Amino acid sequence: MKQLVYKWNHISLILRIAIGLVIGIILALVCPKATAISILGDLFVGALKGIAPILVFILVASSLANAKGGVKHQFRTVIFLYMLSTLLAAVVAVFLSFAFPVTLKLSETVSENAPQSIFEVLSTLLNKIVANPVSSLIDANYIGILFWALLLGIALKKLASDNTKLMFSNLSDAISQIVKWIINLAPFGILGLVFSSVSSNGLGIFKDYGKLLLLLVGAMLCVALIVDPLITAICLRRNPYPLVFRCFKESGVTAFFTRSSAANIPVNMMLCEKLGLDKNIYSVSIPLGATINMDGAAITITIMALAAANTLHISVDVPTAIVLSVLATLAACGASGVAGGSLLLIPLACSLFGISNDIAMQVVGVGFIIGVIQDSLETAINSSGDVLFAATSEYREWIKEGRELPF
Repeated sequence: MKQLVYKWNHISLILRIAIGLVIGIILALVCPKATAISILGDLFVGALKGIAPILVFILVASSLANAKGGVKHQFRTVIFLYMLSTLLAAVVAVFLSFAFPVTLKLSETVSENAPQSIFEVLSTLLNKIVANPVSSLIDANYIGILFWALLLGIALKKLASDNTKLMFSNLSDAISQIVKWIINLAPFGILGLVFSSVSSNGLGIFKDYGKLLLLLVGAMLCVALIVDPLITAICLRRNPYPLVFRCFKESGVTAFFTRSSAANIPVNMMLCEKLGLDKNIYSVSIPLGATINMDGAAITITIMALAAANTLHISVDVPTAIVLSVLATLAACGASGVAGGSLLLIPLACSLFGISNDIAMQVVGVGFIIGVIQDSLETAINSSGDVLFAATSEYREWIKEGRELPF
């Protein structure tokens, strides 16, 4: 038994995940009523979501307390890359929606409270910054966690003794080790998640909403495989695809199945460590990216809003589409601060075309139906992009210093 466990642990994590994925699909097709299997996925996602808030809080506070200085400009670079990528994703979505217009079958409504204005979205986001720190940890409010961790880290740097700083550093290492143990269970978690998805949804979703799904998936892949690599290539002046594919393989795959950027933060931090990035930087930029790097959300909001306009035969001109791109970018950055994520920000975009809230909520209903594909790929694009731009920002500094890049 020990030999079997030893051999299993020495197989690469990606191969183990692939094995779990295949077994999950086979079990879902052979015995779809064996619902107990899906608990493996629930436990895996629950463990990641449970450790992620405390991981971010301790890592950020520890990194700042022990920081040597000189990294502020790198934060500015990575934030710029996050926002640029999200804006370009919205522009790509507008272009593809004009090139391949789709319409929707509107029949179902969703009774949720969607935000009515961009001010409401930004207000929610700002209020979450100053939320109670304990509540932020419990509710996984990463904007609030980052804010309080930053303040604590700065205070510790100025006032704490070396022993206190060492304690935080040791605590950070211990939590990182717990994360490694959890991620080693990813193959079993993916098995459960795939089983749950395939046994519950089957393949009928492709038949009813094929064109809409193709447009959403096409736009997201265009951003992931063309736009984001182009940004990276301009910054680093070399072939970006080895880095792009590694980020998608080691971050995007798990994010696709967990469907949670927050749950994928520990996975991304481990990947940053493998890429040789500075812990003082990625411990802040990765959770920040989970909040403001929202390529997939910007694409979803834009395409669904324009599909609603096409369905109602509303003509959308280029200036309005540009305004929609900017609105989608700002709204997407607040998606993590709104219950329901990007889908409930669709009515906000629809209001730009004068579409009533009742009809807009029917569009949201369509979004929930296709969510098993749309939300999974959206999360994969968002999460892999977090690591890609965190690495791009730091590797840019490496090039200036004459250091060799690891790809």
